[in-house]
Amino acid sequence: MSSQSATPALAKSRMTLSKLRRLHQQGEKIAMLTAYDASFARLFDLAGVDVILVGDTLGQMIQGRSSTLPVTMDDMIYHSAAVARGNRQAFLIGDMPFMSYSSVADALHNAGRFLKQAEVQMVKLECSAAQESVIKALADEGIPVCAHLGLRPQSVHKLGGYRVQGRDDAAAAAMLAQAERLEAAGADMLLVEAIPASLAGQITAAATVPVIGIGAGAACDGQVLVLYDLLGISPPPLPSFVKNFLLENDSIQSAIAAYVAAVKAGEFPTAQQSYQ
Repeated sequence: MSSQSATPALAKSRMTLSKLRRLHQQGEKIAMLTAYDASFARLFDLAGVDVILVGDTLGQMIQGRSSTLPVTMDDMIYHSAAVARGNRQAFLIGDMPFMSYSSVADALHNAGRFLKQAEVQMVKLECSAAQESVIKALADEGIPVCAHLGLRPQSVHKLGGYRVQGRDDAAAAAMLAQAERLEAAGADMLLVEAIPASLAGQITAAATVPVIGIGAGAACDGQVLVLYDLLGISPPPLPSFVKNFLLENDSIQSAIAAYVAAVKAGEFPTAQQSYQ
């Protein structure tokens, strides 16, 4: 049988930023997953995934590295372009790799490459206070931005490991204030990783843009997982917020569809898959 079978007709039209805003306003949860190639992007179409993030986690999942730090802009362009060729429906976000946005000039150049060469619709940056001016510059040029808060894997050495962030009152207050500043600077979406569910709920309530969580509880406007975590094929140890959806389903496509359904229904993550 040929591996180049025709793509089935798809009922949904391409997701856009305005459609994501409408989902957010209507209170419909947003289902996001990482992908790194065209084949999985096609499966995401069939499963109804709203947003694909081409994450720099490809360093660990695809390249076998110990962190995301060695991933280059060329790596990200290559994989994002492959995903774009397989994708028909989902909104596509490209992850800006380590040191690709350390100045406004670098950020504009590399984000421009993402949009022109890989046809992504948004870029994601791991954000500290230093990135507020970068986000404003990107927004001023009409480039949609997702601001990543909480655990920032590109800062793993500074943070002292992959640890839950924002657990004490001062850190939580600082993160909430930072989220507000990043939105004011022009961020169109926030992504919060490995923070207490209560703090994620406060950030979500305060924001007027969609807030996507990973290890951040069920109060967020949507959820994202690393695809290989969802399928149970990532190198151990897996974070406690991960669920292997393939265990309860008989195919990869049905596992992805089950994840989407669980996110939409507010059934994932549970309290056991959240930090308190």
